[in-house]
Amino acid sequence: MRRRTFLGALPASAVATAALAQSRDENPNRNRPDVHGGDRIDGATFASRSAAWGVHGAAATAHPLASLTALDMLRRGGSAVDAAVAANAVLGLMEPISCGVGGDCFVMLWDPKTKKVEGLNGSGRSPRGLSLETVRGRAKNGLIPSYGAIAVSVPGAVDAWWTLHQRYGKLPWKDLFAPAIAYAEEGFPVTQNVAYYLGRSLINFTKPGVGIEEIDNFKKVWAAGGATPKEGEIFKNPALGRTYRQIAEHGREGFYGGEVAAAIEAYFKRIGGWMTKADLADHHSRWDPPQKINYRGVDVHGLSPNSQGLATLQALNIMEAFDFKAMGFQSAAAIHHAVEAKRLAFEDRAKFYADPDFFKTPTEWLLSKEYARERAKLISPNKILTPVHPGQAPSHGDTTYFTTADQDGMMVSMIQSNYRGMGSGLSPDGLGFMFQNRGELFALTDGHANIFAPGKRPFQTIIPGFATRNGEPWLAFGVMGGDMQPQGQAQIISNMVDFGLSLQEAGDSPRWHHGGSTEPTGEAQKGIGVLNLESGVPEATKAALAAIGWKMAPDPGGFGGYQAIERWPGRYAAATEMRKDGVALAY
Repeated sequence: MRRRTFLGALPASAVATAALAQSRDENPNRNRPDVHGGDRIDGATFASRSAAWGVHGAAATAHPLASLTALDMLRRGGSAVDAAVAANAVLGLMEPISCGVGGDCFVMLWDPKTKKVEGLNGSGRSPRGLSLETVRGRAKNGLIPSYGAIAVSVPGAVDAWWTLHQRYGKLPWKDLFAPAIAYAEEGFPVTQNVAYYLGRSLINFTKPGVGIEEIDNFKKVWAAGGATPKEGEIFKNPALGRTYRQIAEHGREGFYGGEVAAAIEAYFKRIGGWMTKADLADHHSRWDPPQKINYRGVDVHGLSPNSQGLATLQALNIMEAFDFKAMGFQSAAAIHHAVEAKRLAFEDRAKFYADPDFFKTPTEWLLSKEYARERAKLISPNKILTPVHPGQAPSHGDTTYFTTADQDGMMVSMIQSNYRGMGSGLSPDGLGFMFQNRGELFALTDGHANIFAPGKRPFQTIIPGFATRNGEPWLAFGVMGGDMQPQGQAQIISNMVDFGLSLQEAGDSPRWHHGGSTEPTGEAQKGIGVLNLESGVPEATKAALAAIGWKMAPDPGGFGGYQAIERWPGRYAAATEMRKDGVALAY
């Protein structure tokens, strides 16, 4: 599994990559707003390519080498779970700005034996030795800071991988990490998006007063020599390779016990943090049956809180009250009604979504068609609803997405994240990864469902997507990016169900993103918020939305990243998009 022939030839050419990257940066022809993509002979004019088709299996990830790794596992007889875990290990190395073993993981998958959609919650808890009083003492403007030890919760990804493999794995556990270990030790070329965001991370982590206890380890791994790698440069991370070897040899205990756990505890003791070996040892993922709603004949599934999976389902329930097909694809009416549905769903998200061990979310009521019809009545076609309030419940509470499918019919929808940017800015001594800053998403207001508590799971933005038709698997899909995820998922489903777009076209279609809703942290809504539109939205649509009263702005890079696999009789279609570095493969 060690790609010596390919990698061996790379260092000789690596010398020229910095000059190449510099020449690209200085090229005045790169950014021409009057220049658009080429013309396809068939399919939607805005589509970047067609879907990849195969009979035996498929994979779509945000990095070409991760997709290739997944396909290698499938061709060796591995399950879709084997392929997903191996791909995630490669992504943690090659896309550290989005994911890694320092973050959490959520999964939905189609089990061909039980003929059910299964769900796994792989999110970690806050350190048990960290008190609400201490967190409030470190707060800024009533919110938990984005960076530093105060925002770190127990990483859940490795245990999620282990839990999945124990039930669904076919290949030996250690084999799943061989590709990532080889790449970590021998090196690989850095892709465009990753190079850009690594550079942004260096800027963010070194700002005065940012509050990170130490950043020397970040610099040692990702900014040796004072600069992060450019596109095409060869990058190695032997420290992460050693961590992966511990996991490959010892399973989940290779991370949550032994040398790695001891190093993590020593690191937090050194910098004045709170995570301990006991916190790590106590962590376990939880199988969580997904919730579902029916949207015009398609069953759309979502994970329960502490994830925000219900937000997709709530928005679609509200959207179902309107005839989007008649409104027209990329029309002002369609976007306006969808954004209003999002705003209504997000107010409930801010009030009711929290760790179910600490708060009972009124899920059945939130997902009822009756409640959705009540909320839909609040939407006007000609004006913006303001202010937006959550419903009154009855009295009885930066990311990577990837998907794989195998010849047995299993489809895996998996999402994994360090949360904001690369994460907390903290990288433990000698281990080569960064801790997530997911603890930033706790609230600090007394009585709030999502208020911080020791040993509690924070509200989670990462959500895999899955849809079935007539009791059979149809679509494993996801859209990355914080609060963009439910907004993007609803747009994908509407694009395919309401407007008849193909798998690839549904992802390449211009997107909208609305920001400014009330947050689960207790942060208040900001008026009507801001509606961000991609440049591909028609100018007539933008003008009509402005006439309604929407405040609009562009948001480059803020519209998520999409991967999907669609099941057809006897075959799969796989898709990715132009916004990320990934590729979809099938065989």
